[in-house]
Amino acid sequence: MKIKIIPTTEIAIFSSLFSSVATSNKVHKQLKIMKVLGITALMILILMDVVGAAPFAYITNSDSNNLSVIDTATNKVTATVDVGEHPAGVTVSPDGTKAYVVNSYDDTVSIIDTTKNKVIATVKVGTYPQNIAVSPDGTKAYVTSFSNNTVSVINTTINKVTATVPVGNFPFGVAVSPDGKKVYVANSGGYSTNFTGTVSVIDTTANTAAATIPTGNNSLGVAISPDGKKVYVANMAGSSISIIDTISNAVVSTVKTGRSPKGVAVSPDGKKIYVAINPINSLTGAVDIIDTATNKVTATAVPVGKAPGGIEVTPDGAKVYVVNYASHTVSVIDTATNKVTDTVKVGKYPIEVAFGHFVDSNVTDQSIKVTSNSTEYVGVEETNLSSKEINAAELNNSKNNNSESDNDSSSGGNESSENNSIPGFGLLGSLTCLYGGWKLRKK
Repeated sequence: MKIKIIPTTEIAIFSSLFSSVATSNKVHKQLKIMKVLGITALMILILMDVVGAAPFAYITNSDSNNLSVIDTATNKVTATVDVGEHPAGVTVSPDGTKAYVVNSYDDTVSIIDTTKNKVIATVKVGTYPQNIAVSPDGTKAYVTSFSNNTVSVINTTINKVTATVPVGNFPFGVAVSPDGKKVYVANSGGYSTNFTGTVSVIDTTANTAAATIPTGNNSLGVAISPDGKKVYVANMAGSSISIIDTISNAVVSTVKTGRSPKGVAVSPDGKKIYVAINPINSLTGAVDIIDTATNKVTATAVPVGKAPGGIEVTPDGAKVYVVNYASHTVSVIDTATNKVTDTVKVGKYPIEVAFGHFVDSNVTDQSIKVTSNSTEYVGVEETNLSSKEINAAELNNSKNNNSESDNDSSSGGNESSENNSIPGFGLLGSLTCLYGGWKLRKK
């Protein structure tokens, strides 16, 4: 029997080679694991930056013929967008990508791309339009036309009016039910009715007024509870809020408020109603707060600016933004203390406010694909994280104006102001940290 002797040098070389391969595989695995962790961390940070981002408030300035964009995280005007003549009502699409501004003097609606803060389309509607509301799915917009007693229905896919619905006398406020099946229109009334207001209930399938509900004198503002069971109507001449039951289509309660309520808003949890009023012999306006469980005013005359009108609650319910027409400002109320915590100067004679919900559907609704060719460990060979998705994560945070509008300077611009600062700087900082960690590991 022959015994083959293997030289120790060959064994050493083989062992060294095996060790090297093992080490290489180990390092390769570690790098892949780090890549997975890095991408996972990046996506978490992106989602946190997008989902957790504070919404923007959009304010129409009637005499400045523009729109002020307020970053609600800082309460600074970050952009000013020129629109049509004498803008009034404003609303934002459910996905936050478009803002719709009613221009009452030229009978149009300006459609703004909120990622660029630029007007991308203009739609002709009825005469002397006042307010606008968008359906929950974002496919329809409803505009009240004060002069011809109609509501224009805009198909937002093609940006055209596809229906015109007759309603009551001098329609003003408008709101869409949470299920999108009904539209409630506050008709302010006229001389023939002694300014007795009504609410028209539009069936959105048939585009017809299915019911008319008598309310108070000079009905202007309208808001719907989050569950769609109640409609709240501000009666300016009646100094009251009419509460409508949406099942019976009847007023079930009337709450007396301060003088001349115009704007009305419901908190996201449906527990409170905020009403913009104008107290007698007062140089400042105020806000009354109603408890929806008891239908009683629990806080009266929270002082704001002069002649408040438009009013909305932030999506998180933490703040109320009140537009003060005669003060050229927006008052910010802390809902925990019922006190004004900030005052933002905007354009001349502001009218309405709306919030944009900046949660991008491309990031939150679509999974980010992470694949691997290995079944032995979690790894990443490639990712479909595209530049488009990165840009979507910075929605409406880039190139906005850093300067705050004032009463005189906000009226004459032909272009949208742009900002050098980025409210979503957290994303940039996160990317920088990830890159720094990768460089250290590589060394």
